[in-house]
Order: sequence, then C-alpha cells, then structure tokens
Amino acid sequence: MKIEKIKEDKNRFVFVLKDSNDVTANTLRRAMMSEVPVMAIDEVNFHKNDSALFDEMLALRLGLVPLITDLKSYKLKEECTCKGEGCPKCELMLILKAKGPITVYAKDIQSNDPKIKAVYPDLPIVKLDENQELEFEAKAVLGKGKEHSKYSPGLIYFKAYSIIETKGNVSNIKNLCPKDVLEVKGNKVIIKDLLKCDLCEVCAENNNNIFVKPSEKNFVFAIETWGQLQPKQILIESLNIMEKKLENLAKEIKKIK
Repeated sequence: MKIEKIKEDKNRFVFVLKDSNDVTANTLRRAMMSEVPVMAIDEVNFHKNDSALFDEMLALRLGLVPLITDLKSYKLKEECTCKGEGCPKCELMLILKAKGPITVYAKDIQSNDPKIKAVYPDLPIVKLDENQELEFEAKAVLGKGKEHSKYSPGLIYFKAYSIIETKGNVSNIKNLCPKDVLEVKGNKVIIKDLLKCDLCEVCAENNNNIFVKPSEKNFVFAIETWGQLQPKQILIESLNIMEKKLENLAKEIKKIK
C-alpha cells in the first residue's frame, strides 16, 4: 500500500491511496472522521446573558466554534491521569465578558492557553444591544467525531481512481466529457486531468469506443479540514490510531484458547 501526494495547502490535502482495496479505504476515511480527536467547548456556565438567544442556543453555537487543537499538550478525559475528573491536562477554561452595543466574535473568547483559540476569529457569535451583557465560563475538552459532530476534524471523502481506455474513432470525445477531462490531438487521446473524472460514464454511453471503469485498488482521497488540525496531521493521527487498534486486537486474539 502506498500514498502519493497530489495537492496540498493549508486546509486541503489530496492524495492517491495505491495498491489497497475499498474496505481499507473506507476504514481509513472513518478513522479520520470519527477517531481523530479535536478540541471543542463542551460545557458553558452563563453568569449573564441578556442577548436575544437562549442559553441553550448560545451554548450550541459556542460548541460549534472550531478551536485550534494541540494534541501534544492535552489528552482525552478517559486517557488522562486524573481518570476523567478534570485537570489542566484534559480540560481548558475559556471566559468571555461583553457589553453592548457590540457584536461578539469568536476572537473575544479568552483562553487560558494562548495556543488554543478560535480558528476563525471573526466568526460572529451574537449581537448585544445597548446595555445588554454577556458573561460566561466555558470548558473545552478533546472529543471524537463519533461522539458528536462538533469534534469532527473535517470533511474526508474518497472515490475510485478512474481507468479510461479508448479504441477506434474517438474524435468527438472532447465534446462528450462534461468535466473536460479528455481531448484528442490527431489520433491520440490526451488525459488532461484524470482526477476530475467522477465516473459519470457520459462519454462511454455516447461512444462505444470509450471504456471507463473504477479502479479496484487505487483511490483518490481528499481531506478538507475545519482548521483545528492540519490535513496531513489528521491522516498521520488516524494511521497511528488504526495501528493501536490492530495491536489491541492482536492481543485479544492471543487470549483466545
């Protein structure tokens, strides 16, 4: 099994998983989405809330604010030495005090750890009118996407790598492809960008000399992060998690007599 990088920027990583199968590919996708932990606000204690939003609605908005995550400094509560009781190793306190007229933004939330802050500082939280006040203390913890969507590190998806074969007359191939993947130069078919092909098979349906099929061992992955973690970090963490799970499974199998 090999990984070949295609594109990479701050919030997106595209790669090809080669010499694998669809079961392994989907297991990797699920591990990235459901098992890689990120930090999010879990509890909010309101001291004042004169805004137009009820406490419950405001707490929901706060929980969905993406927070930059430091996996080296914090642990999941169930893995912490405090055994889930709560300590600086597994919990982070955040506070906010604001008085209107003002629009409260994510950057107004003050963190006890300067490394952990809102990914998008200009994300609006709520508007306060004249003399309205908002004051709360919040607790952020690490969590997994399988527990709640607010702990999801990003949008991860994959598709089968496309295999395109041609023979005979394919002069009209350029006009047949809605994604502009193919073109003809002389008698030669040129594949401009195979990653654009989504296996719609429009070209094959309109020309019997074109054959399109999905690869059974190569897959194109895309990781689009919400910003808590770098996309490549999500991939690496998921592989480490899968390795630990396989090690634990091997230990349990050895116990079977």
